[in-house]
Amino acid sequence: MRLGIYGGSFDPVHYGHLLLAECCREQANLDEVWFVPAATPPHKQPGRLASPAARIEMLQLAIGGHAAFRVSSLEIDRGGVSYTVDTLAAVREARPDDDLFFLMGADSLADLPTWREPQRVCQLATPLVVCRPGSPRPDLSVLSELMEADEIARVERSLVDMPQIGLSSTELRERAAAGHSLRFRTPRAVEAYIEAQRLYR
Repeated sequence: MRLGIYGGSFDPVHYGHLLLAECCREQANLDEVWFVPAATPPHKQPGRLASPAARIEMLQLAIGGHAAFRVSSLEIDRGGVSYTVDTLAAVREARPDDDLFFLMGADSLADLPTWREPQRVCQLATPLVVCRPGSPRPDLSVLSELMEADEIARVERSLVDMPQIGLSSTELRERAAAGHSLRFRTPRAVEAYIEAQRLYR
């Protein structure tokens, strides 16, 4: 199986997340994409996220009906700070025959060398880098100390193009806190859940 792993806070999930996953699924011929919400992201303050149960519920509502999308609670079940290398190692151990890909934006690629064990991350899964229109093509030279030349060439061949969509979870949380509409920014079922649970108020 060609399996894509998509990590993040997803607090809340929005159409930008879903479009990125679908572009990767289609262009990289992925059999499945797993959304893996973080327990505690390394770069975010603890206690500021919606509960793990709420974020999982919103993801399940968002991807309902998409046969190739799954929600994995692997990082939340493990607890603590969520490091990509630990997640990919767990998936690799459980699914040794799968071809693993790690979905990431071009902005995250620039930070990859600062992640925990970045070389091992690239050994466990091929970075699947998403490019946005109007932005320069990602600088793959950051991978030169993490991967062999033929592996970097594979990353370059696998670059994913995605339409521009200017959404962020921060913006949605701010809009929800102010009582503003989330319509057409996140699936209607997620919007209704946020309203019913009074999240981010």
